[in-house]
Amino acid sequence: MRKKIPKETPRKTPIDKEPDLKTLTRKAVAKLINFEESHPSEILGPRILEERGELIINVYLPLAVKVSLVIKGSRKKIEMERLNKEGVFQAKLSGYKKIPRYKIIWKSINNELIETEDPYAFKPVLGEIDLHLLGEGTHHKSFEKLGSKVTVIDGVKGVQFVVWAPNAKSISVAGEFNDWKEGAHPMTVIENSGYWGLFIPGLGESTTYKYAVKTKSNVVYLRADPYAFRSELRPSTASIVESLKGYKWKDKDWIKERSRSRKGKLLLGTKPISIYEVHLGSWKKDYDNTDFPNEWGYKNYRQLAHEIVEYVKEMNYTHIELLPVSEHPLDISWGYQVTNYFAPTSRYGTPQDLMYFVDYCHTNGIGVILDWVPSHFPTDVHGLGEFDGKRIYEYANLKKGFHKGWGTYVFDYGRNEVINFLISNALFWMEKYHIDGLRVDAVASMLYLDYSRDPGEWEPNIYGSNENLEAIAFLKKLNETVHNTHKGVIMIAEESSSWPGVTRPVHLGGLGFDMKWNMGWMHDILAYFSMDPIFRKFHHGKLTFAIWYAFNENFVLPLSHDEVVHLKKSVAEKMPGDEWHKFANLRLLFGFMFGHPGKKLNFMGNDIAQYREWNSETQLDWEALDYDLNRKFHEYFKELNRLYSEEPALHEDDFDSTGFQWIDFSNADESIICFVRYNLDKTKMMLFTFNMTPVLRNDYVLGVPYHGFYREILNSNAEQFGGSGVGNLGGVHSEDVPRFDFPYSVKVTLPPLAVNIYTFEKTESQAVEIPDAVTEHEPVPAIEDTVFETTENAAEVLPEDMDVKVVTEEIDELIPDDKEEELPATIEVKKEAKAEEDEMSDKIKQILKKIKKY
Repeated sequence: MRKKIPKETPRKTPIDKEPDLKTLTRKAVAKLINFEESHPSEILGPRILEERGELIINVYLPLAVKVSLVIKGSRKKIEMERLNKEGVFQAKLSGYKKIPRYKIIWKSINNELIETEDPYAFKPVLGEIDLHLLGEGTHHKSFEKLGSKVTVIDGVKGVQFVVWAPNAKSISVAGEFNDWKEGAHPMTVIENSGYWGLFIPGLGESTTYKYAVKTKSNVVYLRADPYAFRSELRPSTASIVESLKGYKWKDKDWIKERSRSRKGKLLLGTKPISIYEVHLGSWKKDYDNTDFPNEWGYKNYRQLAHEIVEYVKEMNYTHIELLPVSEHPLDISWGYQVTNYFAPTSRYGTPQDLMYFVDYCHTNGIGVILDWVPSHFPTDVHGLGEFDGKRIYEYANLKKGFHKGWGTYVFDYGRNEVINFLISNALFWMEKYHIDGLRVDAVASMLYLDYSRDPGEWEPNIYGSNENLEAIAFLKKLNETVHNTHKGVIMIAEESSSWPGVTRPVHLGGLGFDMKWNMGWMHDILAYFSMDPIFRKFHHGKLTFAIWYAFNENFVLPLSHDEVVHLKKSVAEKMPGDEWHKFANLRLLFGFMFGHPGKKLNFMGNDIAQYREWNSETQLDWEALDYDLNRKFHEYFKELNRLYSEEPALHEDDFDSTGFQWIDFSNADESIICFVRYNLDKTKMMLFTFNMTPVLRNDYVLGVPYHGFYREILNSNAEQFGGSGVGNLGGVHSEDVPRFDFPYSVKVTLPPLAVNIYTFEKTESQAVEIPDAVTEHEPVPAIEDTVFETTENAAEVLPEDMDVKVVTEEIDELIPDDKEEELPATIEVKKEAKAEEDEMSDKIKQILKKIKKY
């Protein structure tokens, strides 16, 4: 441990002495003091010269004026000889056959005495297996080896530094502990691997540092540590030593349950997932604390945890998605230009504070998803770009390695060390911060070599096409690794093209994501609802088109931050008409969103109908809830989220066409659409009607698949939500009148600019019939109960070639006479075709199965 000793009067020391040429040549000294030595551990530290029986110790302390040694077990100070004015010192001791433990006591140019161990008496800890795995890109816990690690070596506590820089001439650790002097603590390249290491005794947590990287062209850059777990708050950019130990997690039950949840894509599709997308810096501000460096009034992770979780639970969301929280220098980048991938931003507190945020969410039943940016990184001088004078994290060829639209570098997905860096980072957030999922940003920019590039600005792959084969392989490896190591974690792609198989498993030729943002749906729907209703009939296809590809991928329906910035207007402001019409359209839009197949994502502010565009430098307009229409819309949004989470038909079959059936999609003239949603086993059904115009439609006739009562459970036009109150007075009964391809029909009132949601309730003795015409996306619901009261009723569902009289006679013959009186008047044929009578023969079972089939 570094220890200051009381000052003493300095005295002159000799300089430019001849070094011991066995351990320290003049050439080596010159390389050392010129910061050009790549193997300082070979010349600094202790050496035994067996032929002379001497112990020679060389140290380099450019800030020292006097250096002494104290051998363990002795109190005697042995003054080291100064070899030159640059700070190289040497001691020669006789009678040693092995290297003893010793300490160095040196006086600084500030006249302070400092006691420490010799850094070069220790070897960097990076073994052969580590180097092998790092080289092949499979060291998925590289964050445990690289960067700065508080550790103990041979009983001495200090910090181990390891960094990858294969093209550097030399590297040193610079920090407050050596007055940021370049070359004061030179690092050693480990077995010519491109990894450099140094153990500095006496340092500990909270030490600030950077790597001084000298390039082959003799330019020195101060770089932040790519693997640092903590960073200074901007505008400062130094890395901070952080162990990430000591936090006591309380989410064991959540993690255990999450690990059980991933049995395949089917189960993922059955869960309600309603995501609240949040930018922590602008959700709410702490305007009582705006002193530098918190002039923007950022709240702490812990404070935000309580406030956001309370709000999210009240609003019935299931997950929170955080815009990127990795350290980034530019506030207005919202976190999408990351310089420190392993360090959560210090804007909102410490790493332990972020752990608390996630832990508190989990103990309150809320999942946490992070925006993650493996697609590009900024050009800031302290960051990853041209890290050692060459492009090692980015493609060397700037036609692949630079994104001119964003002014950022593109990762080299063909380099093992980069693949290792990115996959390790993804797993790091799951392991150290218990994150439940990653939303991978800008996937399309990774997949296409010509993304945002003009002809002549990109080069094709080896097959002459525009796919980035290395990025494709990386994404597959990423998703496979995550799913194999962290069960239940969700991987979501923000992919804006029509790339096939984004959510198909890797072994079936896909990229392996769990879900994908449906960007096409988002653009079509916002375009449709933004136009005046009088023109909507000419754009009816924008409503219906998404269903034709809705089950090609596992989709999330996003109304995200990207759609409410840069003069695009807020969702509320996009709506046409006066205030009443804007809110009616807004309710209609979100009703359509929650009825449509797919998981849901909404950016903060959507659910309060914020009128102003999102501004990352100010908090949300929470005062909007002081207005009646905003407050009522807020309640409406809360109710939509509740229905979505509680009604199985709204979330259990989101990723399969069997969960959806059109009722009417062709009424473009009146801008009306209707459909039904089913739960997974088809025992629940919900009917949705949408009137996209401000025209009231009375006695509108719809075909329906089942005969019974359709209970109205939500009317967006209800007075409590800000509407006029026109509706269906609780529900409607179906009539035995066919309509189009359906055997039954209902007459409903369609309020202006409104969505109405109904649940189906069967009456007690009725036949449930299956509609004859079923399209590709109009699945046949299963029959929960089929009841035959009479042979005439049975004849309605039996095939033409099956004689009802023969069937009933065959059953009668097989039932013993003494059982006839006990036979109930009604024979119920259950869905599973299970016989309840032990005496019932196999032949009766087969007959019943045949009836059930039809």
